[in-house]
Amino acid sequence: MTDVQFESEKEYQVQMSLIKEMLELGLITEKEYSKFDTMFIEKYDPIFSTLYH
Repeated sequence: MTDVQFESEKEYQVQMSLIKEMLELGLITEKEYSKFDTMFIEKYDPIFSTLYH
């Protein structure tokens, strides 16, 4: 894994952690969570994202 890939993976995980917390607090819906996930996968192109789904 390159430094760039590592940073992208880290950013994706941080963003999704915040989005998951928002979901758990009822601030967003499952549909919105899914949209954020898709958006961040496109933005960060994480290597391990498919392992978590």
